[in-house]
Amino acid sequence: MNGLHLIGDIYRCRGAHDTLIRRAALEELCVGECRDAGLTPLGAYFYQFENGEGEPAGVTGTVVLAESHLAIHTWPETGDATLDVYVCNFSRDNSARARQVFHRVIEVLAPAEIVAHEVVRGRLPVGV
Repeated sequence: MNGLHLIGDIYRCRGAHDTLIRRAALEELCVGECRDAGLTPLGAYFYQFENGEGEPAGVTGTVVLAESHLAIHTWPETGDATLDVYVCNFSRDNSARARQVFHRVIEVLAPAEIVAHEVVRGRLPVGV
């Protein structure tokens, strides 16, 4: 149980607006970037929210990976999103692959600001 969890709060995205607001575009980006990085998508579920007029609003989605998962949520009204990429490093070190996916998705969204964290998971603190 050794892994890397990348967490990003992404603000005022200036990238392709369709990616924030359209389920198919966001799913294609996330699944494609996982594959391109050498991770193994097992399935994906992305949900399209609608505003009061029935037009596309935000999207929430997950890609289940053999190595763990990606989760993303968008708020196109403000241009914001949250992104989590978590990979297990049990049978091989997937850290570079996770970082590639994380940075590529952020690059496409082109935020004005990002707050990011890297959390190493599955290691007991010294003395436990």
